[in-house]
Amino acid sequence: MGVWGARVHNLKNIDVELPRNRLTVITGMSGSGKSSLAFDTIFAEGQRRYIDTFSAYARNFMGNVERPDVDKITGLSPVISIEQKTTNRNPRSTVGTTTEVYDFLRLLYARAGEAYSYLSGEKMVKYTEEQILELIMQEYNGRKMYLLAPLVRNRKGHYKELFEQVRKKGYLNVRVDGKLMEISRGMKLDRYKMHSIEVVIDKLVVSINDGPRLKESLRVAMKQGDGLILLLDATTDEIRYYSRRLMCPVTGLAYSEPAPHNFSFNSPHGACPRCKGLGEVNVIDMEKIIPDPSLSIYKGGIVALGKYKDTLVFRQIEALCKRHGATLKTPIKDLPEEAMDEIINGTEEPVAVSTAWLGHSSFSYAYEGVAKYIAMMQGESDDEPSTARKKPAPFIRTAVCPECQGQRLNKEALHYFIDGKNIAEPASMDIAELSKWVNGLEEKLSPAQRTIAVEILKEIRSRLDFILEVGLDYLSLNRPSATLSGGESQRIRLATQIGSRLVNVLYILDEPSIGLHQRDNIRLIDSLKELRDTGNSVIVVEHDKDMMLSADYVVDMGPKAGRLGGEVVFAGTPDEMIKTDTLTSSYLNGRRQIEVPATRRPGNGHHLVLRGATGNNLKKVDVSFPLGTFICVSGVSGSGKSTLINATLQPILSQRFYRSEQEPLPYQSIEGIEHIDKVVNVDQSPIGRTPRSNPATYTGVFADIRNLFVSLPEAKIRGYKPGRFSFNVSGGRCETCKGNGYKTIEMNFLPDVLVPCEDCHGRRYNRETLEVRYRGKSIADVLDMTINMAVEFFENIPAILSKIKVLQDVGLGYIKLGQPSTTLSGGESQRVKLATELAKRDTGRTLYILDEPTTGLHFEDIRVLLGVLNKLVDKGNTIIVIEHNLDIIKSADYLIDMGPDGGRGGGRILFTGTPEALAAAPRTRSRTAPFLRKELSEG
Repeated sequence: MGVWGARVHNLKNIDVELPRNRLTVITGMSGSGKSSLAFDTIFAEGQRRYIDTFSAYARNFMGNVERPDVDKITGLSPVISIEQKTTNRNPRSTVGTTTEVYDFLRLLYARAGEAYSYLSGEKMVKYTEEQILELIMQEYNGRKMYLLAPLVRNRKGHYKELFEQVRKKGYLNVRVDGKLMEISRGMKLDRYKMHSIEVVIDKLVVSINDGPRLKESLRVAMKQGDGLILLLDATTDEIRYYSRRLMCPVTGLAYSEPAPHNFSFNSPHGACPRCKGLGEVNVIDMEKIIPDPSLSIYKGGIVALGKYKDTLVFRQIEALCKRHGATLKTPIKDLPEEAMDEIINGTEEPVAVSTAWLGHSSFSYAYEGVAKYIAMMQGESDDEPSTARKKPAPFIRTAVCPECQGQRLNKEALHYFIDGKNIAEPASMDIAELSKWVNGLEEKLSPAQRTIAVEILKEIRSRLDFILEVGLDYLSLNRPSATLSGGESQRIRLATQIGSRLVNVLYILDEPSIGLHQRDNIRLIDSLKELRDTGNSVIVVEHDKDMMLSADYVVDMGPKAGRLGGEVVFAGTPDEMIKTDTLTSSYLNGRRQIEVPATRRPGNGHHLVLRGATGNNLKKVDVSFPLGTFICVSGVSGSGKSTLINATLQPILSQRFYRSEQEPLPYQSIEGIEHIDKVVNVDQSPIGRTPRSNPATYTGVFADIRNLFVSLPEAKIRGYKPGRFSFNVSGGRCETCKGNGYKTIEMNFLPDVLVPCEDCHGRRYNRETLEVRYRGKSIADVLDMTINMAVEFFENIPAILSKIKVLQDVGLGYIKLGQPSTTLSGGESQRVKLATELAKRDTGRTLYILDEPTTGLHFEDIRVLLGVLNKLVDKGNTIIVIEHNLDIIKSADYLIDMGPDGGRGGGRILFTGTPEALAAAPRTRSRTAPFLRKELSEG
């Protein structure tokens, strides 16, 4: 495949040939043009060619898809892109649905599952009409019986019309709520009570000689009862149910014919009716509604209502209190339990309140309770004021659904079993355990089940094997996609693609090794080689040393980033690359390296001690963090690192310092918080959800830039204010695209296509605003500058320079000031946040938490990042980094190694101490130690 004259972004008219059916790695510094070549040129052209195959009518709805700035691309196969930043945030998307394993599991349970009644626990049975006739003849021969067809089962209503219809059909008797009675004209029931109604089809003595009559009555009863009939013994009143559908012989409970959608939590046929298939519900948090029970309702003890006001709700509560011998001024803790239950949850009895102000002495109103009042506020429509919608949020918390216990499915779906397990149980196993269960399942099935299940199990096994191959054995099928890291999400999609068995396809992957321990890296490389060996071409944008050395072909971009990059500095085999002298090869061949620190900081003598952490897979972990040091938390993927730091420690500290509402996972105690004064969490979540957010707006430097433009003579003459230079408000922005710079064409089956605005051509502002210039540059030109260009451009304006210089210091000199946040990778977003925090004044007692900050970083970028982090620690601050990268691990003052494996096999602290101590530790179960030992010996 050849790329000729590529000029996208910073690419300098490059020509490069990439071998087909080979594993090619494109590497280089961050911002050197790797993604511009792989995604913005090769993938974009592949997507454009695909869209060109559509009819003119279909293309008419998409607008013009712009051709990448390239002379020509030859030998291009159909392209599939697997990127980091396409993680699905839909709560209904899980590992199981993404990989399609759950789809096959649903098929398995629909075809081979055994149904049991959720009322009696009895095995469900299903008969044909001939079988039912035969059973009745055998079991009831010579007995006087009533043959009934159910019409209504446990529903309210007077059913006057139903009785009239039945009477007109010629039936004389019905059984209502267990009592036989004759149908009379105008007959009806209490409409507010639950009723069960069956019509008497026939009354007969069962006899083998009277088969034709029984057969005909049975046919009519089946038709009237929609496949279900009742047999009532006239002597003993014993009841027996029969059905053409799955049915409980004891209670008469019937299930619908099982189909795959009955086991889907995304379908109304299978989802739990309470939580709608989400597994969790919003509930009222009583501790937040009533934080101080010593207060009275009058003084604002119920925070959601506030202090007493002369409104209907307070008058009703006052009447309820009076009913229980109390008043509104009685402290809440002294109110009777029954009174509080009625106040919070409401009461069915009308509450009489004084309404003299309406001209009545009193009136009775239904009282629905404080909980319903808050729920109604939460559900306000979008046209209501935002304050009304936001107000109840503090009083709501999510809890496991009490009906399905978090299993997402309805009772019927959860009562089909294979090997004694319902479908939610294998879905909650980790992949390694699930694979073991599936592999041993065939021999546990009956011959009939085995015949049905053999092909389905084969498909499930192959897909599970692919997931295991990419090192995700610790995940479970019911793990929400939104909780996966960028690397995990990418490897899940990689496993799905391997399972699809496509050939002659070009796959482009963006750093699939993110979040992967060195132990699992070789498995990932083998998976990519398998994809190649099935007849595909694989291009990987990657910085990982092992990945480069295992590739068939390497393209090194550079020599540096941004304007100083965009060239192909090397293209060839890994063996040839090691002999060259590029920036990347010098780290591969050892001419350059990140030095091991000569000494390790001992800390300031204080410790942050967390005890008894048991969230997710943590095994009652006790851990001490020495303050004033650079701490690295290591371990295989799924060993519990993020659970310990991001889901337990960080929320504890955020609650203490910022009253955060995020609840930490379970723990017993924490000590030493008094030795730090703030916590800064620098994660990889996007810096903004829309393209309007960018590094300039996030760091706050855009306000300074707008103020600079406002101070210019031309702007003063025209009377422009800062809003004139904002693309988020009307006045100075282009109104055609509302300041976006482009239009978004939504495509259901492909990524959204962005088309530049035909009026402003992507510059976001109108002509008058762009006429104001500083040193010959308009506000749009400034937003289009890279950080490196901006540092030079604003060198004489300290207020602006200080903020953008920090972005350059963390290795982001190549990104643009106005680059939409949605185009930044997780690692780039994290470094923008880090730079924003670095621009603030630190106290020397700050705790910084970073989750894999090396994501997307070249060896040289890691060296720069380590310099920034070490400056923070040298000032007395503490840094906790979750990381797999050996350059970071070997540079830490203190290691906390977790494992030994992922999922249930992890959750333990294996080692704490210096990197040298871990490398020298005998008989350790640490998976990190062997790799660290090798790294330190080479260093």
